[in-house]
Amino acid sequence: MPSADLPLVCPVCSLPLVHLAADNAQPRLACPSGHHFDAARQGYFNLLVGKGTSFEPDSAAMVAARVNFLGSGHYRPLAQEVASAVVPHLPEKGAVVLDSGTGTGHYLREILDAAAAQGRRVAGIGLDISKFALRRAARLNPEALNLVWDIWQPFPVASISVDAVTVVFAPRNPAEFARVLRPEGILAVVTPRSGHLGDVAAITGMLGIEEGKDERLNEALAGNFEPEGFHDVDIPLELTRAAAADLAFMGPAGHHLDPAQLAARLENSPEPLTADAKFRLFVFRRRTRGAA
Repeated sequence: MPSADLPLVCPVCSLPLVHLAADNAQPRLACPSGHHFDAARQGYFNLLVGKGTSFEPDSAAMVAARVNFLGSGHYRPLAQEVASAVVPHLPEKGAVVLDSGTGTGHYLREILDAAAAQGRRVAGIGLDISKFALRRAARLNPEALNLVWDIWQPFPVASISVDAVTVVFAPRNPAEFARVLRPEGILAVVTPRSGHLGDVAAITGMLGIEEGKDERLNEALAGNFEPEGFHDVDIPLELTRAAAADLAFMGPAGHHLDPAQLAARLENSPEPLTADAKFRLFVFRRRTRGAA
């Protein structure tokens, strides 16, 4: 059950949004103005109002592929690195982590477990536009609050209330990250590096890594954040054809890949398929006022 005192604000009127849960009653988020949002049967909340979002959410099939791939542990070393970067910066009491673009909640789960192992109680908030992903996230992270939300809109989260924001292969909204972070909070961002997945990416038709990606990231964040450091994470992979198909289909390429065509591309590939997953994990701090 999520904490009742998470720093949420109503997406309609911006007043505090409180989590209500009585015995034998459907969990609800409500504000003093009377706006309320009931939990879906699967445990997440949909806070999108009005026209909702114009962005295409991940489909149920894409989410199922992600669950299969991540559930096999292929990217666990990356999840552990993210947790190692975040948890030492969290206060021992009252810590809040916002996972922006949480997907199925895989990386937030690692952070919550690593914090608990150190005796730190952490409240988690996961934002994503895919209800299919959040069904899985709510199952994996029942103690977190999982919200359907458009990352490009102002977050339903109070200002200066979050100790860490994590962004793993998800869109970035620097102004909102800076608004919700506390002065000593951190922003952890994971991006793929050049050569990520190599031949497997070429066979399956996954999207390539653009040149100058790091420079664009730093430029996009420069008005609100200053870099504290980064390090690279390399994971050697040995994949079955089915795992390679899941890997391709679970990401952005899944919006345009056809599963049957993907299987055909892989059917003559020898097993295991080998590749190196290449990531860069950045840590940023909020830029102090007046900093160059």
